[in-house]
Amino acid sequence: MTAEIADPDRRLALLYVPLAVRPGIAALFALDERLGRIVAGTREPMLAAIRLAWWREAVERLRRERTPDEPLLQALADAVVAHGVDGTVLARIVEGREALPQDAGVEAHGGRGAALFEAAAMLLGGESDAAVANAGAAWALVDLAFHDSVRSRAEEVLAAARSLRGPARWPRRLRPLGMLAALARDDAAKGLDVARVPGSAPRAARMIAHRLFGR
Repeated sequence: MTAEIADPDRRLALLYVPLAVRPGIAALFALDERLGRIVAGTREPMLAAIRLAWWREAVERLRRERTPDEPLLQALADAVVAHGVDGTVLARIVEGREALPQDAGVEAHGGRGAALFEAAAMLLGGESDAAVANAGAAWALVDLAFHDSVRSRAEEVLAAARSLRGPARWPRRLRPLGMLAALARDDAAKGLDVARVPGSAPRAARMIAHRLFGR
C-alpha cells in the first residue's frame, strides 16, 4: 500500500517513480509531511518537541526492534529501511523539523532535505553526491522560507537556498527528485512576493520539462 501524499507537486513527481520503489518514495514524502503537520498544528512547542522526539527515536530503531503498530512506520520499515536505507538517515529528516528557525536551525532544515534526497536517491538506484544533497537542502530551505511568517528571516533562508548548487543536469533515474528541486530553484529565484501555488499548471509544465531535459 502506498502512503498518501497531500502536496500535489510531490504527487506528480511520484508518478514518474518506478513502481517497484514508489511505495518507498511515497513513505519518505509522507514522513516529511507528517512531521510538518506536527510542527504547524501543535500550539505548545514542548508538546511538538515530544512528538518529534518520539518519531526520531522510532525511525532510528526500525529493523532493530519490532516496528510499532503505526502504518507509516511500517511502510518506512518495509519499503525504505528494508531496501538498504539506514534509520539514522531518516532520523536526520526528523532532526530538521525539530530545529526552530529562531534558534538558528537553518542548517538542520537544509539537512532535512539533504537526508530525504539521499534516502530517495538510494531507492531510485542512484548516488546521492554533494550536488544532490545540495539540491535537497535548497528544496527544504525554500519550503521553510515560504512557511515562515517573519519576513526578514524568510529572506535570509531563501538567500541560503540560492547559494546551494544542485546537479547541472540530473541523471534520468533521479529526475523525480530533480523535478522538485527545479521548482524550488525557480521559487527561490522569483522570491517571496510571487505566488507559490502547488499543483498549478505552470508548475506541472516546469516539472514535465525537467523530466524531459534534466535541467
